Order: sequence, then structure tokens, then C-alpha cells
Amino acid sequence: MYLKNISKWMVISGTLLIWAIKFIIRPYIHIPHTIKPLVGFAPNLIGSFLLPFGACWFFQRYFRLHSQADLTFTCSFGLLLVIINEYLQLIPIFGRTFDYLDIFSSVVGVACGHLVFGKLMSSQVTQINSQVSSKI
Repeated sequence: MYLKNISKWMVISGTLLIWAIKFIIRPYIHIPHTIKPLVGFAPNLIGSFLLPFGACWFFQRYFRLHSQADLTFTCSFGLLLVIINEYLQLIPIFGRTFDYLDIFSSVVGVACGHLVFGKLMSSQVTQINSQVSSKI
């Protein structure tokens, strides 16, 4: 329950941050040319970082995150969907732009999310094991 609660608040705060970047910072705030690429791929980076947290919060029934193998599968599946989505932007009907930097930032985001979520998951397992052993 601890990990699901953390995941919930990570996803909510991350989504609000992405919305702030896309709908407030980009259109209304002057961004210096040197950091413009960072602001450009930040939503992909943040969104990809949130993949394991979102899977834990929303899809606990389908993506059981009890082991590192489960986490790796979930992150790999999410990354595959993000990359497919980026390549679908090559189709001109959607009116979106394809960018390899978005794919790179998604890979970095998923890798960081995997590491952070894995640490939280292992600390929760350690905490549960210590509670069980103290009761014995």
C-alpha cells in the first residue's frame, strides 16, 4: 500500500508539472535559447520517468510489480509503446512532429524511473521483511 500511495502522488505531481510546462511555460514564458531543448523534451522525460509509478497506481491488476523482472517487463512494455507513439508522428495526418531527441529522453526517463522505482520497491520489501522478522 505504501508504494501505491507514493506512486499516486508521483503521477499526480508529475502530470501537473508536465501540464505546466506544456500549457504555461512553453507558450507564455520566454525561454533562453540555451535551455530551449531541455524544455522541449522535458515532458517526454518526465512522462517516461512516471511509467512504472503509473503502472503501479493504475494497472496493479495487470502489471504486478513484485519483482525486478516484473518491473523490467513493465518498463520495457511502456517504453515500446512510447517509441511506437513517436514513430506514429511521422504520419502527416496527426499533425505532430517526430523527434529522435524525444525517443532518447524517453529512454533516459524510463531508465531513471526504473532505478528509482526499483529502489523504492526493494526498500519496501526490506521494510516488510524486517517487520515480519521482528514479530517472530
